[in-house]
Amino acid sequence: MNVVHSFAPIVDRNATTLILGSMPGVASLEAQQYYAHPRSAFWPIMGSLFGAGLDLPYDARTARLRSHGIAVWDVLKLCTRQGSLDSAIVESSIVTNDFDGLFAEYASIDRVFFNGAKAAESYRRYVGKPETLPHVSFTRLPSTSPAHAALSGDAKIRAWSAALRPAPASGSAG
Repeated sequence: MNVVHSFAPIVDRNATTLILGSMPGVASLEAQQYYAHPRSAFWPIMGSLFGAGLDLPYDARTARLRSHGIAVWDVLKLCTRQGSLDSAIVESSIVTNDFDGLFAEYASIDRVFFNGAKAAESYRRYVGKPETLPHVSFTRLPSTSPAHAALSGDAKIRAWSAALRPAPASGSAG
């Protein structure tokens, strides 16, 4: 078993939307980049929605997300796990990231999207009930992990697109 540590968040003062994974997998840890597994649907989805796809270098992708008010982090700060699968996380080893600090510093975040069931379950179990932040909406989306093969890539893009679609500007007709 290995002790694994997550990354610092991708976030800035413009953040209104937070995407939460559980813990980076082996490929991401080796690359020191979120969602680095070559079959992860995350960056193709971000490319489709925000122009932050794999055709851009990692720093440009993360800058593009920040420019659209998107923050990325993980629920877990550290845990013990063999391999990359969420099912291999040793529950008794879980330490979560500092969400009180994050929400205090970035109070404009009003939407949280969980990248899969493990992120949503871990947040509820170890961080707290989403109801404790009544101004923030919490939504679970299908995992972008290649291990989640129940949905096709196109189905994942449709689900994420429907959820992350930017809200219309106030005062706009339509």
